[in-house]
Amino acid sequence: MTMFRLILAGVFSTIGLYLLASAPPRLPDQGLAKATGRTIEAVQLFDAVNTINEAARTIYTRRIVGGGLKAGLKFGEDWADPGVEKGPLPALFLRLTAGRMETKPPRLGLYLGSDAPINKSNLFTEEQAEVFETLKRDRAPAFLTSANGTQVAMYPDIAMAGACVTCHNDHPDSPKSNWKLNDVMGATTWTLPMGNPGTDQALDTVAALFDAVEEAYQLYLDRAAGFSTPVLIGTDWPDVGLMALPDADTFMAEVRARASGPVLSDLLTSQPRTTETSQ
Repeated sequence: MTMFRLILAGVFSTIGLYLLASAPPRLPDQGLAKATGRTIEAVQLFDAVNTINEAARTIYTRRIVGGGLKAGLKFGEDWADPGVEKGPLPALFLRLTAGRMETKPPRLGLYLGSDAPINKSNLFTEEQAEVFETLKRDRAPAFLTSANGTQVAMYPDIAMAGACVTCHNDHPDSPKSNWKLNDVMGATTWTLPMGNPGTDQALDTVAALFDAVEEAYQLYLDRAAGFSTPVLIGTDWPDVGLMALPDADTFMAEVRARASGPVLSDLLTSQPRTTETSQ
């Protein structure tokens, strides 16, 4: 993570120096701050952290859960209960990551909301419920600012794996039992209690999320190390006939390889977005 942060910081510095040298002499203060990389749009930070989260969830869902089921590993809601030898479901892995993020500045919030959630605490209400209806139709991210200045980003959460559809359809607490592949099941929702972040804040937030993903995965590894059926923890990934889990370094190397390039693009490329403001 240190190397990625150094690379990104170097890119920001290089762009800032170039723009300082080539900027018009009467550039306004606010424009100068943006031109030198002192601030970025909050939407860019949301895109970056969502890119990391999507990379981690995809790898966890397909390679850990998908491969793990083939190997004989089990996953469930009760994974953390005493004596249970299971791993967290993908949605719970996101919740673990969110919990780790809550302990780190800048208090970036993360949760998976829906209009038909298994856990009723994740039910969208009021303005977010209205925005979610548009998001389901357009399948595009939505951004809004609450009355207290908190910035909110919602990204469509699409059913890409059969296991996710089956789990929701079969769950006794699910209010909907006819989910299909490619349905928009919810929205990965981020909250940021500030305006546009400085580049140092953005770098710290990106680093904190990588750390949170690693800590969440390590919690599962710590449980798996005590399973009665031995699980090989090292550089191998689970598959048919191979009861194994990659260690945290191997897992995170895959996450960074998938996310780092797009994250750089997210932070350095400003794109116009449609935003809404709560009154």
